[in-house]
Amino acid sequence: MLMVFVAAALGIVPGKGRSQSLASSADTSGGAEITTTGTPDRMYIPPTSGAKLTNYVFDAYGPYPIAGAAFAAGIGQLTNSMPEWNQGAAGYGKRFGSNFGIAVVGTTTRFGLAAAFREDTLYYRCECSGVYPRLRHAVISAFTGRRGEDGHRVFSIPAVVAPYAGAEVAVYGWYPKRYGAKDAFRMGNYGVLAYIGENVALEFVYSGPHSLFSRMHLHNPRSSADQDPNDQGPNDQGPNK
Repeated sequence: MLMVFVAAALGIVPGKGRSQSLASSADTSGGAEITTTGTPDRMYIPPTSGAKLTNYVFDAYGPYPIAGAAFAAGIGQLTNSMPEWNQGAAGYGKRFGSNFGIAVVGTTTRFGLAAAFREDTLYYRCECSGVYPRLRHAVISAFTGRRGEDGHRVFSIPAVVAPYAGAEVAVYGWYPKRYGAKDAFRMGNYGVLAYIGENVALEFVYSGPHSLFSRMHLHNPRSSADQDPNDQGPNDQGPNK
């Protein structure tokens, strides 16, 4: 069902709404190129190595993965998932550490492979308008990246592999022995859905550097292009993922 959903999303990329990605020239260096119609308001500028490192640290060890791991551990505690880990503070700690470890491995895999493939897998908010075009952009961004100086969109192996890498490491690293490859694949599917959910949140919840997220110190001004810090219009690129 997940693959059917992804195929349907990718099949409707050429929409009428403007996207932040550029309609680009053909790239034969690898990856299936995905283009969109319309002209963006802002030229794409590849992020620097320093910006990528900052984004990696924030995505792997920042408040979002910590909060996500704490929430998932709470659900696991309520449902007694992994009964071998028991209940109480010790059980919650194991569940939290497990979920946080999965997130760190997945993020490290995504950024590491992106560097190897010379891709930019950060998330950029859509320059289009309307709920459906923006939702489509958020979903598609979970399976694509940007390549080249023009930032044309390609199918991203790093983005797709990362959720399953974290699950595989957990299953064969610290999960009970009764878990296997099928469980890792199932968990990886959940990871993909969670990644889509994060993109949707970044697309619709964030509203600029002076938003509530910024006041709560949860905002990371991740942008690959120099921009006016007071710019809060639809073309605002932060936060990226």
